[in-house]
Amino acid sequence: MAARARRASRSAVLRHRVRVQQLDRAPGAAAGPGDVAVLDAGVQDTGPDGALWALALRGLDVRRGAWPDALALAWTVRGAPHAYRREDLPAVERALRPWSSADAAARVFDAAGPLRAAGLDPRDALATAARSMRDVVTQPLTKGEVSTAMTGRLPDCFLRWCRPCGTTHMYEQTFRLAALHAGLELEPGTSPPVLRRVPGWPEDAVARTDAPPPGGRHDLVRTTLHLLGPATPRLVAASLDAPVADVRARWPDDVVDVDVDGDARSVLAADADALDAAEEPLAGPVVRLLGPFDLFLQARDRDLLVPDATRRAALWPTLGRPGAVLRDGEVVGTWRPRARGRRLALEVEPWRTWDAATRRAVDDEHARLAAFRGLAPA
Repeated sequence: MAARARRASRSAVLRHRVRVQQLDRAPGAAAGPGDVAVLDAGVQDTGPDGALWALALRGLDVRRGAWPDALALAWTVRGAPHAYRREDLPAVERALRPWSSADAAARVFDAAGPLRAAGLDPRDALATAARSMRDVVTQPLTKGEVSTAMTGRLPDCFLRWCRPCGTTHMYEQTFRLAALHAGLELEPGTSPPVLRRVPGWPEDAVARTDAPPPGGRHDLVRTTLHLLGPATPRLVAASLDAPVADVRARWPDDVVDVDVDGDARSVLAADADALDAAEEPLAGPVVRLLGPFDLFLQARDRDLLVPDATRRAALWPTLGRPGAVLRDGEVVGTWRPRARGRRLALEVEPWRTWDAATRRAVDDEHARLAAFRGLAPA
């Protein structure tokens, strides 16, 4: 139940997200992975700099290609690779179990029809795939090796003809989402991806189908509402590729109603005061070069993030997304890296005239990104 109604401006919402996602931290300010809030939800590892750059922007001292032992990589939300604290993986797996048959069907996407036509509940199908994958991966194997073995073990309803590959293999989302439920992680930096067993994985956790209770540190709805709030069940469902009905059924009780420029939303009660405080500008120009798949850009209220339709199309094209230049919660331009030998140049497109402080801050972030890559800025 909502405790009380309040108002929040668009700019306050964006500044609030900067703060709860810790994008206002200085380089190296995080004490370690346990001190980085976005790891509760997972950090998507897509693109040339991926999860490690997103973590560096939130104060963790990391470099491209140098994965700390305390971090692990797994296919999770939307089937994308995400980074987590290694110690959290069993809890993350529990939180990622489907909430219902409809939720499992939404997650496996185009595989749901053939599975149901064969009389299989998509939840049971994921469990079947996970058990088989666990048996296959007894040592590190490439995705192709695992896929070939799985094709020979599973019924036809799990398989499809893939024109680009010129072969028959599992539906992609079923394959990816079964991996963590099988106790498997991805070996960072491998292409094609290499799957391996998570050390010490409890065998009684393999292929479980019991839905997790709402709440907890890694609850998908709660972490999304915290990190991308204020939001609505529909927005959270869109972020997770989940049925709206399931998200509503798991909606937290401890929320406060918020009017965001006439749009009714909710924020966790624990975040309400911080949202109010975000009406005040950030101290100094907080400028960041966000990667194309940074969590800040994963919010589904894109019209709130970027009101101009032409600029939204430029930031989120179908293929080849640029990064975003963020200043105090506002996207003020795009950037693309241009490596030149041992030097890194940036191709930037300002969306407005940048003042001297913003230009200096972008130069500083350019140098920071180059150092992250082990290069010099060009």
